[in-house]
Amino acid sequence: MASLVLENVTIDFPIYGSQKTFRHALFEKTTGGFIRREGTKNQRVTVRALENISLNLSHGDRLGMIGHNGAGKSTLLRVCAGVYEPTYGKISINGKVSPLFSTSPGLDGDDTGYENIQTCGMFLGMTPEEIVRKTPEIEQFSELGDYLSLPVRTYSTGMLVRLGFGIATSIDPEILLLDEGLGAGDARFAERANKRVDALVERASILVLASHSDALIKTMCNKAILLQGGRVIASGSVDDVIKEYHDLNKSVA
Repeated sequence: MASLVLENVTIDFPIYGSQKTFRHALFEKTTGGFIRREGTKNQRVTVRALENISLNLSHGDRLGMIGHNGAGKSTLLRVCAGVYEPTYGKISINGKVSPLFSTSPGLDGDDTGYENIQTCGMFLGMTPEEIVRKTPEIEQFSELGDYLSLPVRTYSTGMLVRLGFGIATSIDPEILLLDEGLGAGDARFAERANKRVDALVERASILVLASHSDALIKTMCNKAILLQGGRVIASGSVDDVIKEYHDLNKSVA
């Protein structure tokens, strides 16, 4: 059974040469994390992007992550995806993790649509057999017809979106990491894309969704956390955490 467990996970990002640049002074004012100075002369500067994060997710859990830009949502998604190793704490994963952060998973302009289906499918962790099985589905969804035999550099932006989205959402995830910032093209395609994402979420054993949308969190999730400055400041039911988020916004308005 799929599971995702984080125990007191902390992430520090070092800022090299920051004491010598004006950029650092500006950075201190704009970063969402906490600035830390270490060393005998405070010469080593780090940003604490996440601090003491603990999660315990199992089959059926749909977790919504709420918070302002810079709160740590994207960093936490990337920790769960294995992009970032915890500085402190540990993460335990049982199951196939499928991060969906972009609708263009490494499309190569010189390759044909079919070749991109193969290479991007491998990049997303599909076996050759899965790619063969999924190709007709991607053909139908993308509606590209004979264009799939042409280099994708000949495609319009909308065609690229349809192909990329079709490939990215063809996975069969156990643990799905989803960022709401997914472009979906025109209104007609957006409706089809939303249905496809719903089906993708339905196939997943565990969902972790980062979003600013109350409606999306309420529709897709059965629990939520509120992040601020890289820390979890509230957790529980979706309605309770959303209320906490709006109360926080009112208090700082």
